[in-house]
Amino acid sequence: MILPRYRVADSLIPMAGKGLFLDEYVAGGRVILAPDNIHTVWPEARLRTYPEDSVEVHSSVRWFEDRFSLTPEWSDECYVNHSYTPTALWHLGFVFALTDLPAGTEVTMDYRYVIGDGEAMPFQDSVTGRPIVGLPWSECVAQTAAQLASLFKR
Repeated sequence: MILPRYRVADSLIPMAGKGLFLDEYVAGGRVILAPDNIHTVWPEARLRTYPEDSVEVHSSVRWFEDRFSLTPEWSDECYVNHSYTPTALWHLGFVFALTDLPAGTEVTMDYRYVIGDGEAMPFQDSVTGRPIVGLPWSECVAQTAAQLASLFKR
């Protein structure tokens, strides 16, 4: 579920299509997205038995370790685009504002935290040209926990 008021509009990121934009100010550390209907969690090995273009693969995100949540009924959450300079942080299924975000900000996150270890997205970062490759679980948890903790030390 998306907590603040928002709208979907053309992304500011080249070639990204649509993006999710805040319609209200969001303080740093506030939850922007929260899980509200996780009904299916599969091990990565099971997920990888499906074609890359399947609804199962497209609606999955790494939830923890090698487990992926599947949410084919996702609505506007799918408009959060990737960025290596994100405005939000994915941590264990929640997405937090990385700084104070004014209304009009596009919500972006680093996809390396939500795809499998070593999994490469079928596109490159359109700003930097860098590939987007999933990080090992231990790195994901360590990095996002440290970033999240720093948000609350202000």
